[in-house]
Amino acid sequence: MKILLVEDDNFIGESIKDYLEFEGNRVDYFDSPIKALEEIYPEHYDIFLLDVNMPGMNGYEFYDELKNYAKDIPVIFITAYSDIEHIKKAFDLGAADYIKKPFELEELELRIKRLVFKKTNNIKITENYEFDLNKLRLFYQGEEVELTQNEKYFLEVLIKNIGQVVEFERFRDYVWDGKDICDNTIRTQVKKLRSKLKEDVIKNVRGIGYKIEKFK
Repeated sequence: MKILLVEDDNFIGESIKDYLEFEGNRVDYFDSPIKALEEIYPEHYDIFLLDVNMPGMNGYEFYDELKNYAKDIPVIFITAYSDIEHIKKAFDLGAADYIKKPFELEELELRIKRLVFKKTNNIKITENYEFDLNKLRLFYQGEEVELTQNEKYFLEVLIKNIGQVVEFERFRDYVWDGKDICDNTIRTQVKKLRSKLKEDVIKNVRGIGYKIEKFK
């Protein structure tokens, strides 16, 4: 999954980033909410992890800004505050969860998975294909299909937006971390991925992007 982490304490921020990336996630870490707003596409993340007490703009104010672009993405507030007023404010703003410092990194990971994968991990794509969103594994009739890391990310963003067109810019940000790659690189990625599939799963939407239809 792709995670936005904003935490002004670099030791805590780097520790969270290293742990979550070791577990196979992608983490964009910023120590300043103002800098983050300048560089991110909020709607391209699966979850936000936001410290509350930050200079310039606190976590609550930052989340108010994020909601203008990505109101349905869950947020976990990270804070040293333990009083009920701060907890109440977080949930009033729409927080999905709230974790108090100090905490175990494994606990944070469990809370993230509960929110992002609260419905199901396995998504049926066709009668024969199924994708495990938790472990990013594709199965054909129960047997795993060998994929590169980028192919896994490519399918991940398509399946999280199943039934909708995913535009080229979204792929650049989600799969290639915003690198300035050309559309032909994305088309080549699709061609290689299609060569591994026995069915026409990925649909081309000319000049816009790609999609996977919902399985009925």
